[in-house]
Amino acid sequence: EVQLVESGGGLVQPGGSLRLSCLASGFTFSSYTMNWVRQVPGKGLEWLAGISIGGITSMYADSLKGRFTISRDNAKNTLYLQLEALKTEDTAMYYCAKDAAAYSVVKIYNAYESGRLRRGQGTQVTVSS
Repeated sequence: EVQLVESGGGLVQPGGSLRLSCLASGFTFSSYTMNWVRQVPGKGLEWLAGISIGGITSMYADSLKGRFTISRDNAKNTLYLQLEALKTEDTAMYYCAKDAAAYSVVKIYNAYESGRLRRGQGTQVTVSS
């Protein structure tokens, strides 16, 4: 059974940082492109970043403007998202999401496509003073 367990969220002040983790199991993690998406209550999913199977290639949503960094450790079956210079509008539930097919290339997903990715239960990030 595919399992994706996110952690690392919490309450942080504007300008602060967080590191999110996602522990994967039930599939060959190193064979799948992985992604991070987020959702604000009442709004659709927003794709944030994706990383290739070897971690060499990554892509980001333009809206992030270099504040977030995706990485992975295939030996630990873990995906990461480093969040820097956090803003109140970054408040959301953050999910790691697995590509549907193995060995797929990194791509940008729209809201509809993001909703079709297998994702975990999420970790809440709240940015507030």
